[in-house]
Amino acid sequence: MSGLSWGEAREAFLSHCRVERGLAPATVEAYGADLVRFVARAERAGAARSDALERRHVSAFLAGLEREGLSARSRARALVSVRRFVRFLAAEGALQRDVLVGVEAPRQARALPRVLGPEETTALIDAARGDGALGLRDHAMLELAYACGLRVSELVRLPLSALDRRRGVLRVLGKGRRERVVPVGEPAQAALAAYLERARPALARRGGERSDAVFLTNRGLGMTRQNFFARLRSLARRAGIPVERVSPHVLRHAFATDLLEGGADLRVVQSLLGHADLATTQIYTHVSRAKLRETVERFHPRGTGAARGTRGPGRGAARGPG
Repeated sequence: MSGLSWGEAREAFLSHCRVERGLAPATVEAYGADLVRFVARAERAGAARSDALERRHVSAFLAGLEREGLSARSRARALVSVRRFVRFLAAEGALQRDVLVGVEAPRQARALPRVLGPEETTALIDAARGDGALGLRDHAMLELAYACGLRVSELVRLPLSALDRRRGVLRVLGKGRRERVVPVGEPAQAALAAYLERARPALARRGGERSDAVFLTNRGLGMTRQNFFARLRSLARRAGIPVERVSPHVLRHAFATDLLEGGADLRVVQSLLGHADLATTQIYTHVSRAKLRETVERFHPRGTGAARGTRGPGRGAARGPG
């Protein structure tokens, strides 16, 4: 295949992502938006077709994003789109040279997620309790988000078919269309049952019974991220938690942190969160200094040995004359 026009190249790549790779619509849309900017900049720099692309075009694209003030994380994400696009072109024979050699991803510091303490998480969930339809819904949403570590997109898009109330588990379709099964704790099961039996039927009738989403708005439509965020901010104020410390993912962060600080295995938490890369899960290992000190004191030979009971002779014991 010879070089393609940019329009042909972009549409062929996005079709490949949708049909052959089965990527989520949101991912394909993000790729498309990045490539619109990339192609426009390449054309301005003289690359009229795909086979005219050179490394300098990729480097200039990244430099332009930096001048526009985009964060390192946003620039790195855009580079991922360009890398996959370029590799697709090479595989299809529409590009004969490797234009990615020497192009480095922007350095980015991995920021720690905002996390609530266990008492604050409890206060936030308790603030959602109520007997009305929306109170039952909000309480069930927060209990489920915290019990299962769901992403906000997974929570608001959760279909009724994902619930297995008899076994007490959820089937969650996460990023990359990877499915995972997550257990649901008893408090979340009770809150969910109250919502499904006493609130959702009335909400569903307002929307004409059209939505199969578990969580519905006051108009009977599926919840949105924006609606959930607004409710979360309102509940934070009610619980006395500064709203700037609350984000749509705050309960997912609390789920992961509380499990790890409670001693859960990192690999298990990775599976529950649906992370493809263990490094993503490791960001939650920022345990408190008190927890670190307790671990050293309990298990190190020179610690107090509380976890081992009475310490007998060993590396940490005083030795007699010899």
